[in-house]
Amino acid sequence: MPSDLILIAYDGSDNAKRAIEYAGRFLTTRRAVVVTAWEPMVRQAARMSGLSGVMQPEWVPDDQAEDVALTDAKVTNNEGVALAERAGLEVEGSCAECTTAIWSAIVEKADDVDADIIVTGTRGTTGLRSLLQSSVADHVLRHSHRPVLIVPPGK
Repeated sequence: MPSDLILIAYDGSDNAKRAIEYAGRFLTTRRAVVVTAWEPMVRQAARMSGLSGVMQPEWVPDDQAEDVALTDAKVTNNEGVALAERAGLEVEGSCAECTTAIWSAIVEKADDVDADIIVTGTRGTTGLRSLLQSSVADHVLRHSHRPVLIVPPGK
């Protein structure tokens, strides 16, 4: 039985804002979860330095109340929730920690909440750039077993 729930991936970009607008305008389901995926700073630093499986550096305090990346994700997510409410959706927000990739966190969250559809924006790249750099939306489409509405960038 359908849960009548939309999952909207939101990263604060203009394309994500457009996706929320389209979800509010064209989908009949009014209940939504706005999810913002985030990656802990320690993992980001390890990825950027080329190191994987790195332990937390000694200079990062153990008593750190909250990862700055999570703090930023919450701010971004709150913005998405406010936009979804203005679009007429009955919405709750969620920040999903990335353990492998952003697209994976979105797909996993959709499974967790049993969403009927995933809505996401895309950069709309074409040609060589799209071959070299797949978008999160492309990965969500390929790896989710749920319908996906990909909203292209505006003109």
